[in-house]
Amino acid sequence: MPDPLPRREQSVTDALFGDLTPETRARFGLATTAPDTAAEPPPRAHRGSASAHSLRELDRSAWWAIAKRVAHQFSVDRITSVSAGVTFFGLLALFPALTALVSIYGLFADRSTIAENMNTLDRFMPRGASELIAGQINAIVSAPSEALGLATILGLLTALWSANGGMKALLSALNIAWFQKEERGLIKLNLVSLGFTLGGIILVGAMIAAIAVLPNVIKFMPVGDFGGTLASVIRWPLMFVVLMLSLAALYRWGPDKRDARWQWISPGAVFATVGLIVTSMVFSYYAANFADYNKTYGSLGAVVGLMMWLWIAAMVIMVGAEINSEVERQFQMNDGAVPKAAKSED
Repeated sequence: MPDPLPRREQSVTDALFGDLTPETRARFGLATTAPDTAAEPPPRAHRGSASAHSLRELDRSAWWAIAKRVAHQFSVDRITSVSAGVTFFGLLALFPALTALVSIYGLFADRSTIAENMNTLDRFMPRGASELIAGQINAIVSAPSEALGLATILGLLTALWSANGGMKALLSALNIAWFQKEERGLIKLNLVSLGFTLGGIILVGAMIAAIAVLPNVIKFMPVGDFGGTLASVIRWPLMFVVLMLSLAALYRWGPDKRDARWQWISPGAVFATVGLIVTSMVFSYYAANFADYNKTYGSLGAVVGLMMWLWIAAMVIMVGAEINSEVERQFQMNDGAVPKAAKSED
């Protein structure tokens, strides 16, 4: 019987990821050439940061090139699939995060007011998602105060650690946008992700408390009957600025990126902030008037609506990271640090 035709040996990674482009394979250390030839280095290393630049240096053609590369990387980096992974771990982390939020909030304010104050944010979430979150918060708040008070530091840390899984998934996704390999040690990575998790929970609690405190503060200001209107107007720009600075910090310290420069206002953070608000309101309107998840998914309709909302939010955050990454790359190309010929989509 004749010998079978020779077959090219394939590694497991080749079998699983054989459809990846050479650029993407090179970024993650996968073979892109024959074994006897050296693989070319990835075209976008992003290991160093560009020299200090102003966004005003970028003309219309530069911004157009950035927009084209962001659109290209949306497909190459598989943002929809990566965001789906972030959504899965984010959903697992959501309810432990709510437990930690109520526990920390109760240290500084009446925890029974947290559900009422969160009603202000309902317009930014699908109805089923907001009801699901409100129901969980009410269940936590309605627990006997003795039981909640006996939630020791160990119990709080356990909730934070469980919520930390969603943040680590997001940090891993940001590395993809920045073309980075995770090289931080296990301890450092968990410290960074725990810091973002705890900071995010405290920030949300502070914003919820501000909704209730701000009107009382304005009462002591000489604004007369205009105080209530002023409180309603101020809270939204304040939340916008806080969210934008939080995203700027996430883009700065989230990915494993050396020598990154801090930017108070980054294009990606501005885009993500506006995008989160707009997409949340549009999706909430769509879910309330057109989509009937309960009819399709039954009792899981609220969970599906929440997952869709988290998935869209994750994609918006990832696109913001891609924008910052490509803006920095544009500066590096202008400085000659990255060859313009390395662009994969021009």
